[in-house]
Amino acid sequence: MSRIGKHPVKVPAGVDVTLDGAALSVKGKLGMLSMRFVDDVEAAFADGEITVKPRGDSKRARTMWGMQRTLASNLVVGVSEGFRVNLEINGVGYRAAVDGNNLNLQLGYSHDVAFPIPDGIEIKCERPTLISVFGADKQVVGQVAAKIRAYRPPEPYKGKGIKYADEIISRKEGKKK
Repeated sequence: MSRIGKHPVKVPAGVDVTLDGAALSVKGKLGMLSMRFVDDVEAAFADGEITVKPRGDSKRARTMWGMQRTLASNLVVGVSEGFRVNLEINGVGYRAAVDGNNLNLQLGYSHDVAFPIPDGIEIKCERPTLISVFGADKQVVGQVAAKIRAYRPPEPYKGKGIKYADEIISRKEGKKK
């Protein structure tokens, strides 16, 4: 039994939900998102709640149950509140700045890295060493943050690089004589 799948997804006021068979569309103040449920689960929308149930007793139906419920929940939260990932830059001379539709990163290379900001994503730099990625689609926000981090991942000796704000870098001891 899925403990996550048992709980219905509550739809807040101001969010419009359309369930047409296996296709779910959610529209809110931050945009419109949609998904398609797998064949192993069935979804229903009533009384301001989305409920997901497995179609059978197969192992695949039980495993998809909780995941599909979570994906539906991510759509509802995304269009109503949005998702945010914060990145920190550590290193001498490392900094970031938003310039039009690009994120310019100075990461110790011989050239600046220009990262094009995708549609539906908002990137802010309150400080030159703090990047905030915001958007309605949780998967896209996480993917953009991972791509930015991949330009200079944190290294364990000095801790230089781009890391998630809540990430802990385990430091290593340098060479001994």
